[in-house]
Amino acid sequence: MNDPHQPPGQRLPGDLESRVASLGALFEPRSVAVIGASDDPIRIGGRPLRYLKRQGFRGAVYPVNPRREQVQGLKAYASIEAIPGPVDVAIIALPAEATVEAVRACAAKGVRVALIFSAGFAETGEAGQARQSEAVAIARAAGMRLLGPNCLGSFNNFDGFYSTFASAFDLQAPVPGPVSVLSQSGACGSHLCYLLRERGIGVGYFATTGNEADVEIGEALLWMLRSPRVKVVALFAETIRDGASFIAALAEARRLRKTLVVLKVARSSIGASAAASHTGALAGQDAVFDAILRQFGACRARSTDHLVDVLEACALGVYPADRRLGIYTVSGGQGIQAADAAETDGLEVSPLPESGRQKILSLLPFSAPNNPIDVTAQVTNEESLIGRTLEIALAEGGYPAMVCLLSTLPEAPRFADPVLASLRALRERFPDRLIVPVFAAPPEVVQRFREAGFAVYRDVDAAVAALASMAQLGEWLHASGQAGTASTEGSGAAAESEAAEALAVLPPVLDEQSAKAILARAGIPVPCEVLARDARAAREAAQALAQPVAIKIVSPDIAHKTEVGGVVLGLSTPEEVERETEAMFARISRACPQARVSGVLVTPMLGGGIETILGVFRDPVFGPVVMFGLGGVLVEVLRDVSFRLAPFDRAEARAMMTELRAFKLLQGVRGAPPRDLNAIAHALARLSQFAHANRERITEIDVNPFLAMPEGEGAVALDALIVAREPDVSVQTSVQVTPS
Repeated sequence: MNDPHQPPGQRLPGDLESRVASLGALFEPRSVAVIGASDDPIRIGGRPLRYLKRQGFRGAVYPVNPRREQVQGLKAYASIEAIPGPVDVAIIALPAEATVEAVRACAAKGVRVALIFSAGFAETGEAGQARQSEAVAIARAAGMRLLGPNCLGSFNNFDGFYSTFASAFDLQAPVPGPVSVLSQSGACGSHLCYLLRERGIGVGYFATTGNEADVEIGEALLWMLRSPRVKVVALFAETIRDGASFIAALAEARRLRKTLVVLKVARSSIGASAAASHTGALAGQDAVFDAILRQFGACRARSTDHLVDVLEACALGVYPADRRLGIYTVSGGQGIQAADAAETDGLEVSPLPESGRQKILSLLPFSAPNNPIDVTAQVTNEESLIGRTLEIALAEGGYPAMVCLLSTLPEAPRFADPVLASLRALRERFPDRLIVPVFAAPPEVVQRFREAGFAVYRDVDAAVAALASMAQLGEWLHASGQAGTASTEGSGAAAESEAAEALAVLPPVLDEQSAKAILARAGIPVPCEVLARDARAAREAAQALAQPVAIKIVSPDIAHKTEVGGVVLGLSTPEEVERETEAMFARISRACPQARVSGVLVTPMLGGGIETILGVFRDPVFGPVVMFGLGGVLVEVLRDVSFRLAPFDRAEARAMMTELRAFKLLQGVRGAPPRDLNAIAHALARLSQFAHANRERITEIDVNPFLAMPEGEGAVALDALIVAREPDVSVQTSVQVTPS
């Protein structure tokens, strides 16, 4: 057996490295025992034996059945203890009630991995949970791994190892290939393998994790990504139980430049209606997961069909360098349909240069060679015209991806062969371009194109959606190592770093003033302001500032001050400040009689900026997540926000900002100057580092509004809220930011 692992760039945290390494016995075993082996090849205990024999597994196979001397022509053993040699993998195909004792026997034998097919464990209630916990305890005491329970098993197509009872492989197994499938759901995973086989896409490894009593999806994903046999992993996920291992896997995929395509179900958001901050109210489980995939360069599929469409293109191994799309069509209507889909999916349909248009017009005078490049039915007059005009489009347009809308043209034998020959020749001339034909034809015709190495689609929108995902993956792959997270895996952004060594202690009462003081030490700019205990002190502060000011109530019990009249803006004279301060104290006393009030903050009025929001929310699985969006009182109305997992660098912060629908406002519109994007990015990166350093101490942070001034003038936090997990623990303000 060849070792599938490449030496890792960096060791994984804790015992994760050894846990991942231990899965080599699961995916590439030398011997397998089937406990509960059946002579009936369609029973749960019979299918694995049938598959192992049919697929030509070269390792030792030991059926365990005390009532038979032979099972499916193989010598049977009365117990696993009776097997003469070592056992890497034991498949336990027994009822739940008998499984724990089988696990105990496997542990005593020294089995390295046990697969539990049976249901009836944690998913069924307390009794099942107790049974599952006992099995895990036995396995861990012996250093044995468990896959499942309630799983459909796994396979290694390269070596013919099949430890699954999935009926999807009854008639035919997938051929080996660069795509591997990992799924928490057994049925969904095997269904996906079936669809890939229909498309002629090879599958190398397959695993389902079921209840994840021991082996969980992040560990299995790491193992697959590290295998040199694997180029692409398709992941079906219901929930992520271990955020650390999953993030480590995403980072490993990025480091190794492997492609990960994820279909994540269960899109419901976390119930956060009682959250104190805007960030907590806006953050949802699905939004966070989506942002994390973008942050690490993984593709999220919209549906099973979209997942398979993307995988078919990924299997070709050609990723567009940018988002420009060439649309070549024999139908004007389909060309328009593709252009509409491209706009929806964020692809750029740039026009064919004039030189290219003239060359096509010289061959097809009545064509419309802009982009879409509509060659019309004229192209059927001569078989060579498709190849010649496509070559012009690719050479002159320089499109990294070209969708070829051929309608039903390849159905006719007269055109199928020359079209396929032309596409082959073009792929040889332009090996870095992704050329995708879209047509309807009999299955045998489609199969010929796929066997020739082309991804073939029937639907225009599906093809464009797949190409959009490929362009997204291409951007990430080409930019790999230039931007990303500053996590334990490293951001790869730059060699320089800056650090501030300081410790702060959270005061017992966290009001706006103390929150700003803490954030200022962490590198978030705040204005020069004064805490006034009474109206007279507020007047004196206004005199000292000598400019229009705002006053804001300071209380740890009032999170949203505007709602209770706790903010007054644009006060021009010290007398106004004194009068409005007295009135504010009276309003707060009536509206919030139990609130603890320290005074008012007297702060200079700052104009000329756009209000944004910086926030931190503690995701229960992944930890601190940073939010950015348009701020002020409209943030929850507009909900125009983006998220990133902390920590990250300035380059990732810039990418985060571009995801806002209102990003053009920050770039400057209708004569307004652009905002200081560098200052915003610096603050976001600083906040992410601060949140990561204090991930066990802080629940939420709200910096709203964070005023973005014109370019070169910086940005400043006008208000801040910190929600601590415990009121008297230390907060680490030392940060390490990797500048762009």
